[in-house]
Amino acid sequence: MRTLLLTSVAAFSLLGASQAFAADEAETLVDAITNGKTNINFRLRNENVSQDGFAENANALTLRTRLKYSTGVFKGFAAVIEVDNVLALDNNYNSTINGRTNRPVVADPKITEINQAYLSYTGIAKTTLKAGRVALNLDNQRFIGTVGWRQNDQTYDMLAGIVKPNDDLTLTGGYVWNVNRIFGDDNPLGNLDTNTFILNGKYTGFDLGNLTAYGLFIDLNDTAVLGLSSQTLGIRFDGKQKLGNGNVTALYELEFATQSDYKDSPLNYNAQYYHIMGGLSAGGFTGKIGYEVLGSDNGLASFQTPLATLHKFNGWADTFLNTPAGGLEDFYGSLFYKVGGDSKLKGLTFGAIYHDFSADVGGSYGNEINLLIKKNFGKNFYGALKYANYNADGFSVDTKKMWVTIGANY
Repeated sequence: MRTLLLTSVAAFSLLGASQAFAADEAETLVDAITNGKTNINFRLRNENVSQDGFAENANALTLRTRLKYSTGVFKGFAAVIEVDNVLALDNNYNSTINGRTNRPVVADPKITEINQAYLSYTGIAKTTLKAGRVALNLDNQRFIGTVGWRQNDQTYDMLAGIVKPNDDLTLTGGYVWNVNRIFGDDNPLGNLDTNTFILNGKYTGFDLGNLTAYGLFIDLNDTAVLGLSSQTLGIRFDGKQKLGNGNVTALYELEFATQSDYKDSPLNYNAQYYHIMGGLSAGGFTGKIGYEVLGSDNGLASFQTPLATLHKFNGWADTFLNTPAGGLEDFYGSLFYKVGGDSKLKGLTFGAIYHDFSADVGGSYGNEINLLIKKNFGKNFYGALKYANYNADGFSVDTKKMWVTIGANY
């Protein structure tokens, strides 16, 4: 962390002459610090896992407490520090570091860690610069995300620049030298030493939706994960459009990317990614049908997304956190309903998702059902009940998971 902060200071010392500063900036450094903003949130979750091959279920009752402090802005500079503490109140599960390998994995270890710690600079017109430990989510988090579902985030030690030449265009670039993974510092692969470059450009000026182009160049230095070093180039279009009298909204996404081995990867492959989704939303209901392919190069190697928020994709049972060598085809459909109007149940959401999985090169993998009920209570509280049931048919094993979550934000 000392090295990280020194690097942050050095990076900002190289900036050129600053622009005029906003009127609401602090007049002194002391004012910026004393008039900062503090946030705290709590998330209590019970996760139960039943998985073939284990005589005992996993049961993880964990409490995540997150404290965040953001300073005010002084001469274009600001700072953020965020600390997480995760307590294991019932640790009858394999956290990946507690040695309980006779039970299924629940990747929520007991930890106390710095989740974010960075300096930002906004003294250059239409530009934000950040240096330090950053929680970064790009687009739908398919390639870069914080894995916010887990109790400990995935964050990035990095230098980043975000430029908005106009209201419709956002350019994001970054260099990452360490990935702080969800498993915590005590796990041998809890940190990934890397030289990764991120490029992302998003244009929102089209009536029909948003166009994004991106490049991701992952160079990992740890021997165990050299095979995940890859270069990815892609393009994405997503949007929505009201139909008829405006009571129905059409939803759509199209995405394509190509990936190959990079730097010290021992692999030699080229694989493609495709995703197409269409849906309709009306009267509180939202239905979607999609087809996602993480391709394979003749069954020898496959398209991987190691920095993604993987829990969002390919089923909540997390069977496909690593794409099998034969690739993955995911045909899915979802239906959600959110209560509206003036009812006391306003905001109560019900959801169901069905996945049919198969190989890009090969046969069937299985199928999965996901169910969700969630509700916010006022401005500060929320609760959720979530269920996943993966039925294996050629890949992995039958897995059932259930989560009960309650949280508070202040």
